[in-house]
Amino acid sequence: MEKLIIIGDSGHAKVITDIAESSGFNIVAVLDDKFKDREERSVIYGPIKYVHDVIAETEGHLIIAIGNNEVRRNIIEHYDLSDDLFTTLISPAAHVSQTAKIGAGTVVMPGAIVNADAIIGKQAIINSGAIVEHDNQLGDFCHLSPNATATGGVVIGEGVHIGAGAVINPLVRIGKWSIIGSGAVVISNIESYATATGVPARIIKLRGHRL
Repeated sequence: MEKLIIIGDSGHAKVITDIAESSGFNIVAVLDDKFKDREERSVIYGPIKYVHDVIAETEGHLIIAIGNNEVRRNIIEHYDLSDDLFTTLISPAAHVSQTAKIGAGTVVMPGAIVNADAIIGKQAIINSGAIVEHDNQLGDFCHLSPNATATGGVVIGEGVHIGAGAVINPLVRIGKWSIIGSGAVVISNIESYATATGVPARIIKLRGHRL
């Protein structure tokens, strides 16, 4: 049974825990900065600063159960966590094509669909009921919120957050670290560091200033 260390202890982490347990993982530690110091119950609890000590003691793999894309990236950079320390977590209730490729630390949640030849980077979240259609390319640290749909041939850059129920039309490209609002319908390319909302989606903000 593979040992798992979960970083994060919020509502998102509850779903991650359910997926891990239903997939046969043995959760050996939960690390979150809400804990002031290390304590051992049935599993180890403590702040994230103990991550390397806990890895050495338990020989567990990591998963980050935090929905914010920038926070996940910052934790990895701050604690110098290499890809080989992470597992990829796929819910038994998800459908993932045998030809899809999914990076280290990515989570695919219940009801999600990842279809043929899709490529998903590392540390991404494919949330409940989200659809990643054929031939899509999703960068590292992306987050598709519940019931978001990326139709065929879509390219989504690093760190993009797609809101709940949003639809990305075929062949559209979304630049890195952009945000697509819930329920938006994206019919044309979106540049990097933009926030886009509406039907059809329009850019309402670029990083640092509103339009």
